[in-house]
Parts: sequence; C-alpha cells; structure tokens
Amino acid sequence: METPKFIIPHAATITKADRQNMNGNKSAILWYTGLSGSGKSTLANKVEEKLFEMGLHTYVLDGDNIRMGLNKGLGFTAEDRTENIRRIGEVAKLFVDAGVLVSTAFISPYIADRDMVRSIVNEGEFVEILIDCPIEICEQRDVKGLYQKARAGIIKNFTGVSDPYEAPLNAEIIVKTGELSLEESAQQVIDYLVKNKYITQ
Repeated sequence: METPKFIIPHAATITKADRQNMNGNKSAILWYTGLSGSGKSTLANKVEEKLFEMGLHTYVLDGDNIRMGLNKGLGFTAEDRTENIRRIGEVAKLFVDAGVLVSTAFISPYIADRDMVRSIVNEGEFVEILIDCPIEICEQRDVKGLYQKARAGIIKNFTGVSDPYEAPLNAEIIVKTGELSLEESAQQVIDYLVKNKYITQ
C-alpha cells in the first residue's frame, strides 16, 4: 500500500546516536529464528537478563506475546506470517532508533521475510541468530503437544511439519541449543556482541 503524499516524516531533535551514547550501547535487532521448541524465547530472555545486569537498555519482543496484541487476528498462512514479520520488523526498528538492543523471538520461517527486516535498518543493526536444534529434540521439549497435534492434522500450517522452514544462509550467529547449555548459549551471543563492539564491558 502506497503512503499518502501528505504524510511527511518528522525529523527528531534527539538522534539515534544521542540515545546510543546515553544508553552506553550500540542499538540493534537481535533476531532469533528457529523451529518451535528450539529455545528462541528462552535464550532471548536469558541474554536479556545478562544485558540488563550489565546496565544496558534491552527488551524482548516474543512471538506469542505479540500475537496477543499488535498482531492479534493474524493466522499462520504464508501471507499472514509475512505480515506478522513486517509489523514486528517495524516495531523493532523503532526500538533501534530508541537506542535499545531489542531481541525478537519468532519462528520467522522465510528467508525473504527476515531479509525484508534486515533491509529496513542500517548495516550492522540486524543480527540474525539461528537457533539450530534438531526437530527431534524440539519435539521432545514440546510441553504444549503442538508437534503431536500438527502431525495429527489438528494444527495446520505448522512449521517443520506441514509448512517449510528456510534456515538462514549467512546468519551472524548459529547457536546449537541441542548441544549447549542455556548459559553457554547465552554467553555465545554476549561474546559476539562484545567482539563486534555492540557493547563494551
């Protein structure tokens, strides 16, 4: 949908760089992607704990929580998934402008959708984190029984069963949550952020 010509962006007096300097960290989207049950939300929240303990400005946008509000009413067809990611990408971009290290924990199964979010922020402001966990382990962790329902045909359009998952081709970080502990996985993300100067210790 084309933006009406009478809508003109307002230039803010306080810049993103001003907010980053005040907050003491470079802002970016930490985009966790992977199958249901791979550990996206658990890891995103653990990393947030560590960042918070370091005195940094951070926030987690979680897939289920977002679908209860902002994206309420969207389903799980390819079209609805794309709109789901488009909306959360725009919200995450606002957090980046606010100088925050924002984490997003979404299955986000399509490469094109994740690349679309990467394209709306500056280079280096989108850190793609692949939560690489075998589907067998994801199913073992599935306390909600979603995989079982999907395999029985009760849940439609379920990623990894009746819908595809397109893994990132060049993710900045690959975390093997089936092999590493939660602490080790979180530290891998923190180490990347330190090494690439998103945060200083």
